[in-house]
Amino acid sequence: QVQFVESGGGLVQPGGSLKLACKASGFIFSRSTLDWYRQAPGKERELVARILPPGDTTHYADSVKGRFTISRDNANNMLYLQMASLQPEDTGVYLCGGLSTWGHGTQVTVSS
Repeated sequence: QVQFVESGGGLVQPGGSLKLACKASGFIFSRSTLDWYRQAPGKERELVARILPPGDTTHYADSVKGRFTISRDNANNMLYLQMASLQPEDTGVYLCGGLSTWGHGTQVTVSS
């Protein structure tokens, strides 16, 4: 079945960077649109970044444009989210997914 497993979250100071990873399985990875969402406390789930086949077109939420980069490794069924210039408002659980399925997420906390 379709599965996603996120990793790479943690505690980082404002201005710092993190790279999240997501291992996918159970579907044709290279042909699928894939997303990173985040769930902040008390807020609705927000689409952060999306990558679309076949040419890997990317889309970003206005709040992360210029700071976050989504990428994929089709040979290894891996999805990534490189995050830079992190701010406290970036805190939340980050989930990867596609095909109406999501992982359990990885916690990112930005705090001094």
